[in-house]
Amino acid sequence: MKIVRDIPKPPTRPADAHKGTAGLVLVVAGSRGMAGAAALVGNAALRGGAGLVKIATPDAVLDTVAALAPCCTTAPLPDDGACMTEDAAGIVLGLAEKQNAIAMGPGLGTTDGVAAVVRTILVHAETPVVLDADGLTVLGTRLTETLAGRRASTLLTPHPGEAARLLGRTVAQIQADRPAAAKALADPSAHPGAVAVLKGAGSIVCDGRRLYQNRTGNPGMATAGSGDVLTGLLAALVAGGMEPFDAAVLAVWAHGRAGDLAAQRLGILGLTALDILSCLPEALSV
Repeated sequence: MKIVRDIPKPPTRPADAHKGTAGLVLVVAGSRGMAGAAALVGNAALRGGAGLVKIATPDAVLDTVAALAPCCTTAPLPDDGACMTEDAAGIVLGLAEKQNAIAMGPGLGTTDGVAAVVRTILVHAETPVVLDADGLTVLGTRLTETLAGRRASTLLTPHPGEAARLLGRTVAQIQADRPAAAKALADPSAHPGAVAVLKGAGSIVCDGRRLYQNRTGNPGMATAGSGDVLTGLLAALVAGGMEPFDAAVLAVWAHGRAGDLAAQRLGILGLTALDILSCLPEALSV
């Protein structure tokens, strides 16, 4: 396993760039009571450099999401009054066709309908997917089965509890050897095209051949929505043309640096995901 220490540079924009060439991101997120998650992912994708971001979210919360993310476009998904239903799968696949990356999972809920949509997208979409939060939860222990036929990259961003569920282990086992857990998630023989981002203090990025352990970040980032910001940032970097492993390394480093910049200005206690979000452009100025 090669240990990586160098931080990749973010994508650059040519002088004649326009929003359609700066990276197209589709966000599939949100449910009743979790509209903020969808908005955070969308806003973070824009702050991460994406030129156009569309948020596909249950119709029940679309107006709220649109108000919280005014620079993103939105697409309504059929729902049961709270979460998207299985009927949303075809709509999401259609929306994904012209996108450069999909960010899926935050705030979706864990209903059978959500599980059906997530599995359908992973099996059929030929677009790189950043999978987080509820998107990971609904897979349960079916990760290997679901990714077996994937024709594009899958960037898995679990916290230790989600990683334990995916691998059929305990959280204690995950935390006892975090590099081994990340390597198992990114095992190319079991999960082709997967890149693992095992979150937590010293987040680890692994693609089965290379491993990076992050050194930026602080305890103030242990706050609701912080992971949603990382998901949007990571999707933007992939959409901008970065190779998935490099995008993941830069994303965790810049996300932590943004948290450090916010903490320097505001302190650790009371730091919010919005503070991290606002510091992303500066964190990427390297």
